[in-house]
Amino acid sequence: MKNFYAVLYGCMFVMFGFGAYADDASGLSVAILNAKNSCSGISDSMSGMKKMAGINTAVTGVGTVTAGVALGAGVIKSGVDETIETWEQALNNMIKKQEEENVTFYRIDYTDVQKSFNENIKSTDAIKSDIEQANEVSKKLGNVRTGTLAGTAVLDTAGTVIAANNRVDEDLQTKIDGCVKSIKELSDAKVRAKTENIANDAELAMAEKIVQSCQDWELVDLSSINKRAMGATVSGGVGAVLALTGTITSASANSNSVRNDNTDDGKQKEKNLNTASNVLAGGATAASGVATVFNATQISAIKKAADVADKCEGALN
Repeated sequence: MKNFYAVLYGCMFVMFGFGAYADDASGLSVAILNAKNSCSGISDSMSGMKKMAGINTAVTGVGTVTAGVALGAGVIKSGVDETIETWEQALNNMIKKQEEENVTFYRIDYTDVQKSFNENIKSTDAIKSDIEQANEVSKKLGNVRTGTLAGTAVLDTAGTVIAANNRVDEDLQTKIDGCVKSIKELSDAKVRAKTENIANDAELAMAEKIVQSCQDWELVDLSSINKRAMGATVSGGVGAVLALTGTITSASANSNSVRNDNTDDGKQKEKNLNTASNVLAGGATAASGVATVFNATQISAIKKAADVADKCEGALN
């Protein structure tokens, strides 16, 4: 009878001991499975964000270039307009002089605009022809400024929309937080299983590999991604507004109704509109450039997170 009870107790010990071993070993397996489920898919999200940041850098970069072209065209146009104004004033003075003294008119060239008019005697028609040609150049430059500002408005608007959406949203943040939590739980389960010697080498090796590859998620500063997205959104939005306003102002300045108004008030209005257009083009260039910088630096911030995601998910297989 004593032998019977001894055998019975021995069997019970083995059964309970095996059961405990099986439960602990199963706990490590579950922790590994949870880590795989929690950390999978983040890499794809990060890769998509990095791609969009790259696209947005190109978009706002082109917007910066077009705004710069608009500014350049506006500056050149201002120079041409000043020359036209000088020529027109000189022509009026010459007409007045002829009426008063019956003198011959002189041709006004670009290179001669600051000189006294005592060379290259020409008719008034020749002088007017020079002014007309200069006006054509001014008109074309105004159209270039208007068109490129319109392009900047479209590009910066698109960049603003992309930047506003290219961030670590609540779902992705929850996913990453879940991954971090599961890795901590896996690390604890691994230590427990190894200490109690209740897991096989393959499971321990897999757990160690996952923990080592995924634990860097705790060190990733995800806020830097969103800060750069916010910066690009704000600066891109400012650039879009400035470019749109500049487009409207430039189109008004270059309209026939404004250009053909030769009264003092009309000329002053044209000058003011052109000045405002150039200032807005300059502002759009600067704002679009800032957005481009934010987008470019966001790529770097996303890449750091993407590298961690790739390393982590590479260990899950």
